[in-house]
Amino acid sequence: MSSEQKNKILDALSGSAGRVLELQSSMTALRGLGPDNGGDGEQKKADYLEAWLRGFGIDDIEHADAPDARVPSGRRPNLIVRIPGRTERMLWILGHMDVVPAGEESLWHTDPWSVTRDATDEDIIYGRGVEDNQQAIVCGCLLAAALKEQGIVPDIGLGLIFVSDEETGNACGIQHLLREKPDFVSPGDLVVVPDSGSPDGRFIEIAEKGILWLRVDIEGCQCHASRPDDGRNALTAAAAMILGASEVEKRFSARNALFSPDRSTFTPTRHEANVPNVNTIPGKEVFYIDCRVLPCYTLDEVLEAFRALGRDVAERYGVSVRVEKHMEEPAAAPTAEDSAVVTSLKKAVGEVLGEECRCGGIGGSTVAVNFRERGIPAVVWALIFENCHSPNEAARLSFAVKEAQVFASMLFTD
Repeated sequence: MSSEQKNKILDALSGSAGRVLELQSSMTALRGLGPDNGGDGEQKKADYLEAWLRGFGIDDIEHADAPDARVPSGRRPNLIVRIPGRTERMLWILGHMDVVPAGEESLWHTDPWSVTRDATDEDIIYGRGVEDNQQAIVCGCLLAAALKEQGIVPDIGLGLIFVSDEETGNACGIQHLLREKPDFVSPGDLVVVPDSGSPDGRFIEIAEKGILWLRVDIEGCQCHASRPDDGRNALTAAAAMILGASEVEKRFSARNALFSPDRSTFTPTRHEANVPNVNTIPGKEVFYIDCRVLPCYTLDEVLEAFRALGRDVAERYGVSVRVEKHMEEPAAAPTAEDSAVVTSLKKAVGEVLGEECRCGGIGGSTVAVNFRERGIPAVVWALIFENCHSPNEAARLSFAVKEAQVFASMLFTD
């Protein structure tokens, strides 16, 4: 019986490309930029998704919204959607509703906030968020709608988790959700986060590096550029700190083949504006360093290494240097390769895609770490190009359909 129902739902999902385009187009237009990224939050996207699901008779939708006075709605939405199965076990699929800004729009070939199909391959669509992370939301919605339409009760229940604030730290998203409802995922449940992967579906992410974002404030003395001896150039000192990041990286020289790249990385990134004119030496500089740290090191070790570099730069250039944590997310223990969620996903990928999976780790951050640190095995898997945050972000309509079919296969235990 389970085998027949599984085949029925797989067949029903095979014709879902139009539904993928509908969902992707609507969500992209709604944007979902968080306030830290200059947007109004995710409320409109959450309202759309809740209405869409209720249209299929899916009414078990629970809210765990986080208050946030910076957005018009006053809250950052987090939704938990349940479709019961024959047992108490659940397969949870998690997607985040927020996206990053489009960036330099001149680099886009299409309007980033309007889904556009490729001129030569209509299976490919472009738009901000179509991969990161709307596809995860779409595949869950496809499966939920198909289960209701076909009247199928799977062996394992389906749970969808749609969160806010993933792109800017998770405080109003999964972290708030797990504080408010710490036990909504049971130890025997399966948790999949479709937020990283590969175009062929062969890669299952089971581990992530620790993440530390550092803010570096340098105070010198502003003066006229024609009289540099009258001041202390904060930009020159900042350049020394930036170049010194590569020397700090050499001190954390361990390698771990589970990850790619297989080392810890320390990358200067954002730089805040200093003086508005060319002929003034800046007296203040602020920039950031993105650290991705192998689990064998603590984030405090990295922080102290950069503070030591800061003390050296301060002495050499006659400035003050302050290095502070801007955001941190320590590494959690990896998900075991023989865990139930890994074996179930491998089996489903083999059945649906005919591929054999390998497990590994990434330097990027996903919400899976929030489950792993609570002792709940979670995996990250998706069919994606891995072009998130890039101009001309792209996805395939068929990727979402195949993802939904893989997750459908996981709902049946035969």
